[in-house]
Amino acid sequence: MRAHHAALLLLLVATTACATATYTRYREQTEDWQRAEAAAPPADPGDQLFEGVAFLERGELLREVLERNPTVRAARDAWRAALARYPQVTALDDPMFSYDLRPRSIGSREVHTGNDFGVSQAIPFPGKLALRGESAVAEAESAQSDVETERVQLAALASRLFDEYWLAERAIETNAQHAALLDDAHHVALSRYSAGTGSQQDVLAAETEQGMLAHQEREIAAQRQIVTERINMLLHRAPELPLPAPPRELESDASFHDLDAPALVARALERRPELRARTAMVHAREAEVSLARREFFPDFKVRGGYETSWQESPLEPVVGVELNVPLQLGRRRAALEEADAKLSREQSRAHALEDRIRFEVASAVERLRESQHLLEISQQRRLPPARDRVVGARAAFASGRITFLEFVDAERSLLAAEQAEFEVRADVSVRRAALARALGEVPAMEGEHP
Repeated sequence: MRAHHAALLLLLVATTACATATYTRYREQTEDWQRAEAAAPPADPGDQLFEGVAFLERGELLREVLERNPTVRAARDAWRAALARYPQVTALDDPMFSYDLRPRSIGSREVHTGNDFGVSQAIPFPGKLALRGESAVAEAESAQSDVETERVQLAALASRLFDEYWLAERAIETNAQHAALLDDAHHVALSRYSAGTGSQQDVLAAETEQGMLAHQEREIAAQRQIVTERINMLLHRAPELPLPAPPRELESDASFHDLDAPALVARALERRPELRARTAMVHAREAEVSLARREFFPDFKVRGGYETSWQESPLEPVVGVELNVPLQLGRRRAALEEADAKLSREQSRAHALEDRIRFEVASAVERLRESQHLLEISQQRRLPPARDRVVGARAAFASGRITFLEFVDAERSLLAAEQAEFEVRADVSVRRAALARALGEVPAMEGEHP
C-alpha cells in the first residue's frame, strides 16, 4: 500500500509541473519557431536573384534581405536553443536503480542469498520545476524578440543602402548631364576661338572642367560599386553580382505624416522588440529569485525495493522517503542575494532602455522634420534660381557677353544644387527608416515606382 501511495505521489508531481500556463507558452513558442522555420527559404547563391527585373524596388530588396541574411538564421537558432532548455529544466532526474549483494550469504546454509533490489526517484520541492520552466520560457521569449530586433536592424540598414544606391545612380546621371552641357560649351569656346572672338583661355578652362567631371564620374562609380557590394553582402550573394538599376524617383513620404512625438514614443514603448526582450529577461530573473527562495525547503527522494536478505518474507518489500536537510543557510542566502542582484540589474537595464527609446524617437522625429524642411527649401528656393541662372549664362556665353569662367561658375552652382537636392531627398528617406527603426518597425515595404 505504501509503494502504491508513493507511486501516486510521484505521478502527481510529475504531471502537475507540466500542466501549467508556462507549458502553454512553451508550446506557443515552439509553434511560432516552427512557422518561422518553415517560411525560411532554402539557401542558394542568389545568382538568379532579380533576374529579369527592370528596377530594384525597396520593398523587394528588404524582403529578400530578411529572408536570405544569415544573421537572421543565427538569431532563430539562438531562439531554438533557448526553447530546448525548457524540457531539460522541467524534467525530473532519471530514476536510480540499485542492487546490493551480501557476499557472506552466498552458499550459506543458515541464510538465504542476500539480493537487494531498489529503485528511487528524486523529486524537487513543489514549485521548483515550474519556476525553472518559467525562467527558461522567459529567456526563449527574449530570444524570439532578439530575432525581431535583428530583422528591424537589417531592414533599416538595407533601406539606407537602397537610398545610397539610388543617390549614386542619380549623381552619375547628373554628372553625365553636366558633362554634355560642358561639351556644348567647349564647342562654343572652340568656335569663338577659331573665329577670333574668343580666347584660348576659355578653351583650356573648358577642357580642365571636363577632366574634373570625368574624375568625379569615376569617384561616383566607385561609390556605387561599393554600395552594390554591401547590398550583395546583406543578400548573402557574391559581391560582384549585378543589381537592377534603382527607380528614377524615390517614393514620396508614405508614412509618418503626423509626427506626434509623444504618440510615437508610446508606440515605440509598445512595439520595440528590444524592450520586450528585456522585459522577458526581467521575468526570467524574477523566477530565479523565487526559485532561490524555494532552495530553503528540502527536496525529496521516493524509493522502494525488495530485500531478500531479510529472512522474514513479510519484511522483504520496502518503501521509503528521503529528504535533504537545508542546513547550509549561508550558501542559500548568497544564492538568493545573487538572484536578487541579477533581477535588479535587469530592471535597471529595462529602465535605461526605455529612456534610450524615448530619446531615439524624439531625436528621429526632429531629424526627419529638419530633412523635410531642407528638402522644401532646396526644391523651391535653391534649385529653380540655379537652373534659370545656367540658362541665362549659357545664352550669354554663346553670344560672347560673359567669359567661360563665369559660365562655369553658374554651371557648378547648378550641379551643386542638383546634387544637394538628391542628397536631401535620400536623407529624408534615410531618416524615415531611422524613425521606423526607433519605433521597432521594419520600414514600409511599398516599392518605389520608376
